[in-house]
Amino acid sequence: MPARPRRPSARVATRTGDAGETSLFGKERVRKTDPRIEALGDLDETQAVLGLARSLAPRSSLGRELLELQRGLYVVMAEVATPRSDLGRLKERLDGAAVARLEKVLEMVKKRTPIEGRFVIPGENRFAASLDHARTVARRAERRVVECVDEGYVSGEDLLPWLNRLSDVLFVMARASERGARSPK
Repeated sequence: MPARPRRPSARVATRTGDAGETSLFGKERVRKTDPRIEALGDLDETQAVLGLARSLAPRSSLGRELLELQRGLYVVMAEVATPRSDLGRLKERLDGAAVARLEKVLEMVKKRTPIEGRFVIPGENRFAASLDHARTVARRAERRVVECVDEGYVSGEDLLPWLNRLSDVLFVMARASERGARSPK
């Protein structure tokens, strides 16, 4: 079998950030302490923790649901990384329909899982704990995006409701995954 042609690999170490700056989409250079970069770091961490949760999913259907959340999160990240003047260059943006889809997932999971009005101690099983970890990181990322909205860098019209629903979905998914894991009292 002939060897597949190699694609040029992306440069990982570009050295363009060595002086504490990085690029937004559209090539605008900003300090790495810029609120958008801070938000992107937390969104990236959310992405990674969701990937961990997906790797622990006991059923492929849950893994597919988490993959869809990760895809939505990439759209959020693209919007945060893009200066408002360049948003028209994005191929995909969040809209009210994306928020509605997430609300539908939330209602579907809530229907299957009664949510008790009590504080939760995470850790009934690894998958639930990973979802709770993802939820807490998503909430931190949401707070960072709120800061970007407050400073006028991004529009929060659909981003903020979507991020808020994301943490809600992760909470109810974690509770649903605990249902069969609890030991009888």
